[in-house]
Amino acid sequence: MSKGRRMPMGIPGGGNMNKGNMMKQVQKMQKQMEDMQKELEQKEVEATAGGGAIKVKVTGKKALTEVKINPEVVDKDDVEMLEDMIVAAINEAFRKADEMTENEMKKVTGGLNIPGL
Repeated sequence: MSKGRRMPMGIPGGGNMNKGNMMKQVQKMQKQMEDMQKELEQKEVEATAGGGAIKVKVTGKKALTEVKINPEVVDKDDVEMLEDMIVAAINEAFRKADEMTENEMKKVTGGLNIPGL
């Protein structure tokens, strides 16, 4: 075994990072993620369906907060179409919430793919 600096286990190349620094970085990232989760609870995304006939809002935590229906699309003889538009709008809002969460997560992790997060 050659002499030289010892590489921390599990870190290819080792760099100058020791266990103490690594723990500080992990704790910092955990704090940032907690802050991000709180922010996402407050942020909302909006989606529409039926050319704007249905508008919904959801939080970044996928809580439905608002449904607006244009009265002109309410047809008692075609409730199924209205139901389909509501489902489409909610699903689009959930997709946008996922996208927002993913973008915020990238800011915290620096784009690292961390399983389970």
